[in-house]
Amino acid sequence: MDLSRRKLLKVAATALLMPSLAVQAQAPLLFGTTPVILDEQAQFLERWRIYLETLLRRPMRFVQRGSYREIMTLLADAKLDCAWLCGYPYVQMKDRLDLVAVPVYAGQPSYRSYLIVPAEDRATRSILDLRGKVFAYSDPDSNSGWLVPQVELKRAGEDATRFFKKGFYTWGHRKVIEAVAAGLAHGGAVDGYIWDSLSRLHPEMTRATRVAWRSSLFGFPPIVARKGGDELNTLRQALLAMTRSPPGRMLLARLNLNGFTIGELHLFDSIQANWRYLEG
Repeated sequence: MDLSRRKLLKVAATALLMPSLAVQAQAPLLFGTTPVILDEQAQFLERWRIYLETLLRRPMRFVQRGSYREIMTLLADAKLDCAWLCGYPYVQMKDRLDLVAVPVYAGQPSYRSYLIVPAEDRATRSILDLRGKVFAYSDPDSNSGWLVPQVELKRAGEDATRFFKKGFYTWGHRKVIEAVAAGLAHGGAVDGYIWDSLSRLHPEMTRATRVAWRSSLFGFPPIVARKGGDELNTLRQALLAMTRSPPGRMLLARLNLNGFTIGELHLFDSIQANWRYLEG
């Protein structure tokens, strides 16, 4: 091979590598999550990361924390670019956040809070039947796992701080289910999407519990970004595109979601109304 041909091949190879090198040189997009992924969380997040990086043409990293408050703090301190957040902390911080996309579950961008009890408890029909009992909440910044039961008790004229013998946080909807199933709590409040999904994917986890009550619909926990972020639209398009490719559909199936939609602010009006009612 002559010298000129070698130079030509070297230039061509360098040109092919340049986009990849440019992507690697960018700062990663930092995406906050809490323990809401349904199964094999670390493996799933790695596959999702690779998928999104391909569409974003930018490295990204999932930042996992054990509570919504930790994610909220990181967003407020500009240490995250975006996050999968519950609707309750979203309405508390919405003046500092942009709505990127909302998951679509069972055909709509909404979900319910469930009151669950041990399967052998056939008498409980509402949270008012659990007076003097032990109750499991998921997270103090969870709509379905804390705000909804607090509002239900206040509407009934009850003082939530005195109503139960004991209340405790499990720091995860899955752990609420486990606590009720194990008899550590007489009841608990969970994200209905989590309970339904685990009931379908891992029925052994939910069969020791029963759904005693379902709330009205609320806006599904959204994907949000810090206001003014330069990746909002790119991330939104990547999430919306998941239904249009086999790898994207496989990832959605693991999440038990139909896809993502742009979403509208009014989806979270009822959560904001409940927050104001409880604070009022």
